[in-house]
Amino acid sequence: MKHPPLRFALVGAAGYIAPRHIQAIHAVGGKLVAAVDPHDSVGVLDQHFPECDYFKEIERFDRHLDKLRRTGDGVDFVSICSPNYLHDSHIRLALRNKAGAICEKPVVVNPWNFKAIEEVERETQRRVWTVFQLRLLPSLIALKEKYAEGGPYRVTLDYITPRGRWYEYSWKGSPQHSGGLLMNIGVHLFDLLLWLFGDPLSGHVDVSNTQTVQGCLVLERAHVEWRLSVNGELLPQEAEHPSWRLLTVDGEALEFSPGFTDLHTKVYEDIVKGSGCGLTEAKPSIDLIHALSTKGVY
Repeated sequence: MKHPPLRFALVGAAGYIAPRHIQAIHAVGGKLVAAVDPHDSVGVLDQHFPECDYFKEIERFDRHLDKLRRTGDGVDFVSICSPNYLHDSHIRLALRNKAGAICEKPVVVNPWNFKAIEEVERETQRRVWTVFQLRLLPSLIALKEKYAEGGPYRVTLDYITPRGRWYEYSWKGSPQHSGGLLMNIGVHLFDLLLWLFGDPLSGHVDVSNTQTVQGCLVLERAHVEWRLSVNGELLPQEAEHPSWRLLTVDGEALEFSPGFTDLHTKVYEDIVKGSGCGLTEAKPSIDLIHALSTKGVY
């Protein structure tokens, strides 16, 4: 017997990352039934889900999800693409509506918010999933297998992803709302490093401004020099893509920009099968970034 499609709702439908989630929902055979965003430029919904109910206010969206749940038509997952500082609130909204939460990174900006979310997970018996798509990139999976043992390796990570002047004036440029450059953009890179080379032992920041952060990190199996920047003037001449993502291990270089943006569907495929990354996987990199951002050392 054919099962009905999984039902999804979306928080942050007008955002930069939302189209990847909408495409992933469609690709796994899901149905997007409700979306919310205070900005009403949400024509992207028409591509796959023109019948999706849309709300400008989170309160009306919450009320709608509650109504669906009470009438037996509740959603299975709520995908969260809202500003970082609202993630924990929207996660609780999802769980209390008896839905799993698929949350863009970072799951939280402040590490102490994990405990509250874990309690709601236990209370509702629903899970929080996060989007660490780099763990699914074939070239990086091969790298992890190659360097699974041994070390310490000498590693450099250079990540340059240019942003225009708007960036500093948006919520993304506000440390209070985004967690700062390291948290907003660097979170999946630090997760990648920990996933590849083990737990952090120490670290420090050498350069920190609104456009560039760089420093050193000692992991269980690697000594890492890293740089993260949104300054397009730092792009090397040999860059063939709009962003530059170069990881070097003991002199072996891997430029992993190709395929970087096409992994959300694989993330969703894992989640609907019951696997994927949750709070346990998300916490180490957020703890590390919060220490580096607030104290400059780990």
